[in-house]
Amino acid sequence: MKTNPVGWFEIYVQDIERAKTFYQTVFQITLEKLNSPDIDMWAFPANMDGWGAGGSLVRMPGYPSGGNSTLVYFSCADCAVEEGRVVAAGGRIQREKMSIGEYGFISLIFDTEGNMVGLHSLE
Repeated sequence: MKTNPVGWFEIYVQDIERAKTFYQTVFQITLEKLNSPDIDMWAFPANMDGWGAGGSLVRMPGYPSGGNSTLVYFSCADCAVEEGRVVAAGGRIQREKMSIGEYGFISLIFDTEGNMVGLHSLE
């Protein structure tokens, strides 16, 4: 492999406005509308020349949110900070910040659409 194994991610949602508000509040970012026919897509800020994968929220008829077995981890300086915004943004915490040994720390959270996502930090 000449690149990272993950090139893009999508988080499927039912209520795009509610989901946008959740992610923008938790990560203190602004999502950008992507011009895609028949699909409502809002991208997370990304540096396409940097490491890691870009991705978006997606609302597409026939593709429900929640209940999937894929877990996306968002990189954070200290995952406790973003975890601290989850409940006020309408989500819930599945697993509070915990050590994963030499690999840092993680938190597991649910968004407003029933999707579980991870938060990862080295602190």
